[in-house]
Amino acid sequence: MQKNNTSILPGQTIGIIGGGQLGRMMAIAAKYMGYYIAVLDPTTNCPASQVADKQITAAYDDKQAIKELTEMADVVTYEFENVDLTAATYIEEKGKLPQGPYALEITQNREKEKQLMKDLGLPIPDFSIITNGRECEEVLKTFSFPAVIKTCSGGYDGKGQLKLKSQADIQQAVDFAEKNSHCIIEEWVTFDKEISVIFTRAKSGEISFFPIAENDHKDHILYQTQVPARISEEVQNKAYKAAEKLAEKMNVVGTFAIEIFVQGEDIFLNEMAPRPHNSGHYTIEACNISQFAQHIRAIAGLPLAPIKLLEPAAMINILGEDLDGVLRALPKMEDGFVHLYGKVEAKTKRKMGHTTFIAETQEEIKQQISRFEEAKR
Repeated sequence: MQKNNTSILPGQTIGIIGGGQLGRMMAIAAKYMGYYIAVLDPTTNCPASQVADKQITAAYDDKQAIKELTEMADVVTYEFENVDLTAATYIEEKGKLPQGPYALEITQNREKEKQLMKDLGLPIPDFSIITNGRECEEVLKTFSFPAVIKTCSGGYDGKGQLKLKSQADIQQAVDFAEKNSHCIIEEWVTFDKEISVIFTRAKSGEISFFPIAENDHKDHILYQTQVPARISEEVQNKAYKAAEKLAEKMNVVGTFAIEIFVQGEDIFLNEMAPRPHNSGHYTIEACNISQFAQHIRAIAGLPLAPIKLLEPAAMINILGEDLDGVLRALPKMEDGFVHLYGKVEAKTKRKMGHTTFIAETQEEIKQQISRFEEAKR
């Protein structure tokens, strides 16, 4: 099949920077549609490479590797936000990165992320930026507790941050700032629940929203996502409007996620991810189109599919310490959809896969999960 002026069609090649589980699920969705896949990742036999047609084994900022991927692919996307900005700009200049580098630039840096939200008048916790221990100490003299200090770049699943419960923790914060330099200190928001707004935006500006997900964390790692979220229509509308503002300002193309704290009928935006998100994995079975397939349609210039929730769902992450139990449960279980990511080594707290349960009611889902947990023992 030949491409027209605006679309990348099946039979052509999609390049993916990053070979983890998100890249793998993007690749699977694209392969179903008939695309060829090329992956750039420094690790041989990475999860995405196992379902791809070609892997370029090199560092993400390897200029020659980026050039090779760009020449090989008709369009390029990425599975994580820490893509080298020089590489992203190069690919965009070649006309092959519809997502562009701007969303990457913003989401790579918590200062830029929070400042953009503030400039748009969106609800966020109070924050201050510091660059050393002395500035940290000065800020905390007048900052309310509890608070949290985070690195402005890097950090995920609770890494790169420290909760400050009282002034007794100031010295820890000063040490953290001295070690990490560029940091953000944020007001600690006491919230009722955390939700995720996941949407896909086309090149035309059209936006399709997936049902809002409600998240439960353990040890700073997403444990379970429930859909639909138990929120009011008012909270839902506030979340969608905030997402629309950000999407338009950032000229988002593809699937994008925003984590939001809910406090009563109020919302506070937390963090963004310019890619499919862990809390959107439920869409594979619970929706008529997944966050990954919709992402492929967006970057390929195809029309977005109208989204429908087929049944309520719950998604539970499978970490390294859970894997043996999940494998014990599989021969006994008729409920649940188990996805394993093909990672070679199971490590504690490492995301090895996920299981999604769907049913007509959340009560039925709870029963499925209970049977699954019993079968794992």
